[in-house]
Amino acid sequence: MRFEHCRDCREEVVWWAFTADIGMTLFKGILGLMSGSVALVADSLHSGADVVASGVTQLSLKISNKPADARYPFGYGNIQYISSAIVGSLLFIGASFLMYGSVMKLISGTYEAPSFFAAIGASVTVIVNELMYRYQICVGNENNSPAIIANAWDNRSDAISSAAVMIGVIASVIGFPIADTIAAVGVSALVGRIGLELIGNAVHGLMDSSVDTELLQTAWQLAMNTPLVESVYFLRGRHVGEEVQFDIRLRVSPKLKVKESTLVAEAVRQRIQEEIPHARDIRLFVSPAPVVAVPAKGK
Repeated sequence: MRFEHCRDCREEVVWWAFTADIGMTLFKGILGLMSGSVALVADSLHSGADVVASGVTQLSLKISNKPADARYPFGYGNIQYISSAIVGSLLFIGASFLMYGSVMKLISGTYEAPSFFAAIGASVTVIVNELMYRYQICVGNENNSPAIIANAWDNRSDAISSAAVMIGVIASVIGFPIADTIAAVGVSALVGRIGLELIGNAVHGLMDSSVDTELLQTAWQLAMNTPLVESVYFLRGRHVGEEVQFDIRLRVSPKLKVKESTLVAEAVRQRIQEEIPHARDIRLFVSPAPVVAVPAKGK
């Protein structure tokens, strides 16, 4: 982590997001009804889904903090991928209803220009949600938390949707009343896409997809640069919630004693944990390198 307080931010960030989402839901909903903007009302429903998403994220972070036990020997970290999938599903379902309602309005022709106050409300929510996105994405990346990252993208999608609402309202006020409803269609498409991406990322995590190739190369290089390591003949890694786990098999000199081989393995473990952020569970297997037979002279 770049800063000492990053871990503290992990415990606080979702509560800030939860508070902001409740405020934005009420603010956009009331202003949308008062101004007559269907896009802003629809956007308030998106923020309502964000409130649920923030609650799910907070619960998943608490569960993922539990230590490994007999039932879950690898820990509870993958609960964060489930949280990410729930957030993505909420976004996609909400976007689907928003799309349906907006298309029906376009087909029926029942739309009218809202008040300009709707554009002011949308601009305020763009600023708030973009600030919350930047805060959460920083905390999520520094703590390697898929749940917080998912919640950050939820706020980014809200900022994008509010920007679309603002453009639609302005266009409606200056003489194109259909623009407000078209903006609602565009909002639903953007939100639905982000929801599907979050679901896809969660599925990859739950399926124990490999860590990036660059990270594997770093782990391999650190192991090979450790004194007395002759080769690395097996290496794989995976994400488990916020943690990165590695399985590494090393070959050392056959002349080393068991105790010496263990010290070599511990040196590899320590180097990887120091150099690779969030590397926690590193399973090492050490075996002696094969002895190469030297042909006798004269043969």
